[in-house]
Amino acid sequence: MALLLHLQAHGGATAADLAARFEVSVRTVRRDVAALAQAGVPVWSEPGPRGGIRLVEGWRTRLDGLTGDEASALLLAGAGGEALAGLGLDAVATAAQHKVLATLPPELRARAGLVRERFHLDAPGWFAAAEPVPCLETVAAAVWSGRRLDLRYGRPGRAVRRRVDPLGLVLKAGVWYLVARHEEELRSYRVSRIIAASVVPAPADGFTRPGDFQLASWWAAANEEFARTLHRWPARLALSPLGVRILARELDPLAVRRALATAGEPDADGWRKLEVWFEDPEVAHSQLWALGPNVRVLAPESLRRDLADSARTTAALNG
Repeated sequence: MALLLHLQAHGGATAADLAARFEVSVRTVRRDVAALAQAGVPVWSEPGPRGGIRLVEGWRTRLDGLTGDEASALLLAGAGGEALAGLGLDAVATAAQHKVLATLPPELRARAGLVRERFHLDAPGWFAAAEPVPCLETVAAAVWSGRRLDLRYGRPGRAVRRRVDPLGLVLKAGVWYLVARHEEELRSYRVSRIIAASVVPAPADGFTRPGDFQLASWWAAANEEFARTLHRWPARLALSPLGVRILARELDPLAVRRALATAGEPDADGWRKLEVWFEDPEVAHSQLWALGPNVRVLAPESLRRDLADSARTTAALNG
């Protein structure tokens, strides 16, 4: 669909240009163009230096009927029904999906139906009840419209007041976060901890959005910095090949990358020495316990002693 809309909007393009635009190979572009043609879309290729891939002149898809809200909802469709409902976009998304399906050629329409039957995204983690977010709709409306918010944030009895410029919303493992600017500082606010939210009335309701701000990039960088400040307790380990794989499942990706960057060459048995940063000694103990005989603690001595004591206690209880 993206390829089709691009051709319709720009009147044609070379296969190389389309490959660069959609970050795929030229072979993939040619295969997708052939699939569109087989599905009944009148697309053709013209050879030569001024040639390219084009739609038959005068032919258009009927997707022009999407409203702005419907197009926005389609971009968020992967977040799931509960997320869209929280933003007040569930009905809009349904209408947009019906419009898209109605405009597809029969073969592509059937394929879209198969995808919906076979794939479903359930973002929240297991055994975690959804957080109440009574202010989400107000916050989302301010994010959409680019209007300032007055917040009361925190917990009852310990709340603070903030006037913020709302820049974006992030749904992480079922938890909503507002990314906003307060007195030139960018930070995130857990939406469930927003006790009250109101849009600042005119004429002070608007703000200038930072021209270089990219929500996804800022969120990734903020998460990495948070993880670095969280993992401040180092331990020197030796891991078997299986231990390295188990550690990668137990730790978050940033901690794994930091650890592997310090890893030495494997010895004759495949064991590697590396340094790992944990939140504190208790977290280190619980995460390394999962590695069993695939880890040797080289330092600190206190961690090695605690793991050995736990192993002896477990052996005595199950001997």
